[in-house]
Amino acid sequence: MKVTIFGRDPNLWIAFIGTVITWLVSLKLGWLNAGQATAIITFLTAVLIALTTKPMAPALFTGAIAAGAALFGEYGLHWSDAAVTGLGAIVLAGFALLGIRGQVTPNHDPRIIQGTVVAPPGPVK
Repeated sequence: MKVTIFGRDPNLWIAFIGTVITWLVSLKLGWLNAGQATAIITFLTAVLIALTTKPMAPALFTGAIAAGAALFGEYGLHWSDAAVTGLGAIVLAGFALLGIRGQVTPNHDPRIIQGTVVAPPGPVK
């Protein structure tokens, strides 16, 4: 199933938002410089990719957190490496606890089917 946002591919939204932000930079606004624009576009891209990728990939969310930390840094809120890493670890643990297990299946069907002989995977010693 193809993921869309308001009926459009997420890449089109990323491109549109990036273009608008680039245009705003060209207006030389006091609250937006090239570094801040890059951080905003990177953060939005990371969040959109993380939210629209199926099956869910926790590493993409930790990437969004890192991009968010860079964005905060552009506006004066500097997080330590330990704080960013700690938040990433919390997100990964949360996914392990709540989000990912439903997407994981074993390599082999664990059910025993009546009338079949279950053979060991290798030689028996």
